[in-house]
Amino acid sequence: MNPVRHIRRLAGVLAGLACALLAFAAVAPVALARPFPPRSPGWDKHPPLPSHRAGIRTVAAGGMPGWQIASIAAGAALLAATVAVIAYRAWTARRKTITATA
Repeated sequence: MNPVRHIRRLAGVLAGLACALLAFAAVAPVALARPFPPRSPGWDKHPPLPSHRAGIRTVAAGGMPGWQIASIAAGAALLAATVAVIAYRAWTARRKTITATA
């Protein structure tokens, strides 16, 4: 195989990994973001009393905001499209061309 092809393939793999790292770096802070809990002046002196309906309250009050779900879905769609394009190009590069003889 031609050495230039090896270099080109290595450059393509490194570019793909750099794009994946960039996409992860762009989406991770948004996906992991959460608001700080409000703290009163004596928040560390007396822990809050447990609620008998703590499980129900958590389910009702918890959850992920819609913009976080949308950003995760957009990041997953971009990643899937990138993988599909890379796989398609790799498949077409390895395919043998058929030439018609007259």
